[in-house]
Amino acid sequence: MKFSIKLVLSTMIVLALALGFSGFYFVNYVFETSLDREVGQALDESSILSFAFETAALNVPLKYSVLPDSVVEEIASKLEMGGQGGGRLLRIADEEKNVLYTSGGFSADEGLLLQTDQHTKSYRVIRAQDSFYVHTCVSVNALNRILYLETMKDVTGVFTERALGFSLYRKVTVVILLTATVIMLFIASLLTKPIRLLTRATREMAAGDYTYRARQISRDELGQLTGDFNRMANALEENICKLEEEIEAREEFMGAFAHELKTPLTAIIGYADMLRSHKLDEEKSIMSANYIYTEGKRLEAMSFRLLDIIVAKQDEANLQETSVGELFAYLREMFAEKKDTDIRFVCEEAVVWMEANLIKTVLVNLIDNACKASESNAAPKADSKVAMDSAGSGMAGVDGIGGKAADQKRADMVGVSEASVSGGRTGVVEVTGQVVDGGYRIAVKDYGIGIPEAEQNKIVKAFYMVDKSRARSKNGSGLGLALCAEFLKIHHSELRIESKEGEGSCFSFLLP
Repeated sequence: MKFSIKLVLSTMIVLALALGFSGFYFVNYVFETSLDREVGQALDESSILSFAFETAALNVPLKYSVLPDSVVEEIASKLEMGGQGGGRLLRIADEEKNVLYTSGGFSADEGLLLQTDQHTKSYRVIRAQDSFYVHTCVSVNALNRILYLETMKDVTGVFTERALGFSLYRKVTVVILLTATVIMLFIASLLTKPIRLLTRATREMAAGDYTYRARQISRDELGQLTGDFNRMANALEENICKLEEEIEAREEFMGAFAHELKTPLTAIIGYADMLRSHKLDEEKSIMSANYIYTEGKRLEAMSFRLLDIIVAKQDEANLQETSVGELFAYLREMFAEKKDTDIRFVCEEAVVWMEANLIKTVLVNLIDNACKASESNAAPKADSKVAMDSAGSGMAGVDGIGGKAADQKRADMVGVSEASVSGGRTGVVEVTGQVVDGGYRIAVKDYGIGIPEAEQNKIVKAFYMVDKSRARSKNGSGLGLALCAEFLKIHHSELRIESKEGEGSCFSFLLP
């Protein structure tokens, strides 16, 4: 059963009960008031008749010391005929409660007579056939006799009015209920419209339309519910989109993984088959073995990188206070023997919250990528001293210091690589660290081939390579930046990429 129908039925039941009880109370109150008035009139009339009887008895000739029964009957007859329309119903009994006179049509039993004594006045309402009467009984003292006078007053009209009142009220109640039902159906339809809209929205979303939203048409509790439902639907849509993106990314990952496995395995199997099935000279054998070794090492590196990414997604960092100077000293020592690229380290001393091993891995990957990207471009004409001065003046510009203060700032730096401009260096990589608002920023900048703008949001995906042939020639697998992104997530940070094709790239991140 629909909620609106339930609402209408429950309202009508309450309304019917309210009208029924109130109608019964009202009609019955009017009836009891009218009946009390009739009873009062009957008692007053009984008192008047008793007084009239006593007065008539006083007019009896003095020859009677005791009022005879014949005189009683005569007085009673006159009293009976003296009423309006001449038709009183009365009955007179003697001291022994033996009936002396009875009007025609007086049908009451003697129960009330037997209950009445000379000191009381009593009454009751009785039904005789299809009529209702007020039956009264009172004692009369006439000429040394105690008589009992009974009367019957017709009050059928009062009961008839009550029956008519109930009948009319029932009709009025039925009309009110029918009218109220129509009105309540309309009101219930308006009140439940937000529920119908929510129901439709849930059906549409269950059918797969996650963009459908319920229309908010009120500001009451149902309107608030609609707003909450729409907010829930937005969150649900976002989660579903994320899940779909994750599924798509997982499928892309599996496809790329299968493809990346296929390439080196094909080379390994091909050259191994050549060694197995052909007798080769020493040079070709060494070349084939070298291909097998190289591709095997690439598979090994890719396996370790994949394992690191899986562990990074499941692990939490054990952050500790670490000196940036020690971190940069490690990097200078790590890349000290790299002769084909000029790597310049400039940092502002600070203590940073990090897991040193993970950040070292991130920076090693970024520097290694920058070196590979710089091999194709010529280095800018600048020596170590110029790099030091420019970095120092850059710091001064940022921190708002100059002159001696700038010199002091440069004195606080943790060293620059002792690189000379002589030799066969073909590229420059700058690794900088400085305190900024919100944390410590570390950046790795190169002046190499750069990254197309359309590719910049994709390069942190596993196995994604801008130039696959060039990456494979450098023994790359497309997992380094993906690993960096995962390690930075553990530090509640992210990799920021600024690059322009043909001019170089800058990879940076912020640590607390």
